[in-house]
Amino acid sequence: QVHLVESGGGLVQAGGSLRLSCAASGRTFTFPPMGWFRQAPGKEREFVAAISSSGGDTFYADSVKGRFTISRDSAKMTVYLQMNSLKPEDTAVYYCASTVSGRYYLGRAADFGSWGQGTQVTVSS
Repeated sequence: QVHLVESGGGLVQAGGSLRLSCAASGRTFTFPPMGWFRQAPGKEREFVAAISSSGGDTFYADSVKGRFTISRDSAKMTVYLQMNSLKPEDTAVYYCASTVSGRYYLGRAADFGSWGQGTQVTVSS
């Protein structure tokens, strides 16, 4: 079981930037594929980005492509989500998640077994 803790959320004006972090710990010998999801009030949880174990492959939802960047520091067991050019519609609780599934790139929440508690991101217009 991997324990995940997100940080870095907050309030930012439209056009601004935030960097989310997700620290992983627990009984894992390798740093698994990781993903970021978000959930806005009244909406379903949606995929944002995912990264492979090596960090060499990244995948993004169309809505964030070109604005968000996912990365990882395996030595620190931490995954990051750099969010630039933020829009009010990016407002949501952001969750990081880990998976042992080789199909993490599909961005399906059901494939991710461990989840953090979430961090709120609010973008004002």
